[in-house]
Amino acid sequence: MSDSAQNYVSATSAARPGTDLPSPPLFGSKSIAEVFTSAAAALGLPGFANQLQLPSTKRVCVVLADGLGRNLLKQKASHTPFLRSVVAAGQGQVPQWIDAAFPSTTAASLASLGTGLPAGQHGMVGYDVLDPAQDKVVNLLGNWDAHVDPAVWQPHPTIFERVAGELDVVTVSLPQFGDSPMTQAALRGSRFVGGTTLHARTSAAAEAMSGGRRTLMYFYANELDKAGHRYGCQSDRWEHQLEELDSTVKRLSATLPVGTTILLTGDHGMLDIPESQRIDYSADESLVAGVRHTAGEPRMVHLYLEPDTTDSQRDALINAWRQRFGERIWIFTRDQATEAGLFGPVRPEVAPRIGDVMIAARDTLALYDTRRVRPAAMEVVGQHGSLTKAEREVPLLCFPAAGKKGKRG
Repeated sequence: MSDSAQNYVSATSAARPGTDLPSPPLFGSKSIAEVFTSAAAALGLPGFANQLQLPSTKRVCVVLADGLGRNLLKQKASHTPFLRSVVAAGQGQVPQWIDAAFPSTTAASLASLGTGLPAGQHGMVGYDVLDPAQDKVVNLLGNWDAHVDPAVWQPHPTIFERVAGELDVVTVSLPQFGDSPMTQAALRGSRFVGGTTLHARTSAAAEAMSGGRRTLMYFYANELDKAGHRYGCQSDRWEHQLEELDSTVKRLSATLPVGTTILLTGDHGMLDIPESQRIDYSADESLVAGVRHTAGEPRMVHLYLEPDTTDSQRDALINAWRQRFGERIWIFTRDQATEAGLFGPVRPEVAPRIGDVMIAARDTLALYDTRRVRPAAMEVVGQHGSLTKAEREVPLLCFPAAGKKGKRG
């Protein structure tokens, strides 16, 4: 276990503050941050702990299905005959689920996957967050700010960078992500192979592993997440994409070399939000009194207060939110989130990126500041970001590829 992970475990073993917050993600033992580190250990590399108890292997292919929650995979098992057979076969000592990062959003979880660290260390603490240097909200996913250097924002070496000299490190993803700022921040250091369709990516993965070298591969699939956001995770379109994912993993199993371990996981789950529960909180002046910036996900809102805000003004804001939404939300301060271990140990540079006050949805609720976001944002059906099990628990399926022998076995 790395020093930062060990410090995290120690910090979160203490009692949490007087809030009703759920337990923090299981960083250091059973989270997305342990996937690549455990894979590296299973590949025989020194300096990595096999916290997930993966079997010793020559090659690992980590399939990251964006938007695949544990609950959804269980609910929709009839659409995944291949994955259902994997579950039925049993996984030995490998847990069949792990925690996503907090917030349960792609930027945070992919950075935890890529670095082996919680968000308080890697600094990707939301979909969009405050950049204190610019006093401006910046996006950390697909619309990266030109004045934010990914390598400065996330300065820790990635797992790929740490192992690249020891084995073949490959990313198989959509071409547009090859040199994206998100990749530079969270997943830099691998050989990139692009494919526009899932079929193209499976072919590329098989070709990349055909030489028989010891390999750590990252295979990214975003089709499920896109369908969920647009149509909902209870829609026929989402189920169709789940069937496509099942076929993709089956094809990977058949075409990757014998001696390859496949890991399937997700970066977050998802739940559908009815249109009536997508609420513009900025229309209520009491919910934005003294707020300088708003950011985050609709299900995990960051509120950044004016610098001269007093404790009593902050408490009045918190009370206004509680009066409006009651037990439908968790509401907590930056200090409470840090004490609870939600972000893990927080670097001093990262702390100001986290909201002074945060609101996490507990039920089917999404919260918007329409002064800042486009109207189309409120059309999103499937959503995530909060602390519910539906959003934070993701599957971890581990099984050997059935497929082809490599050129050297």
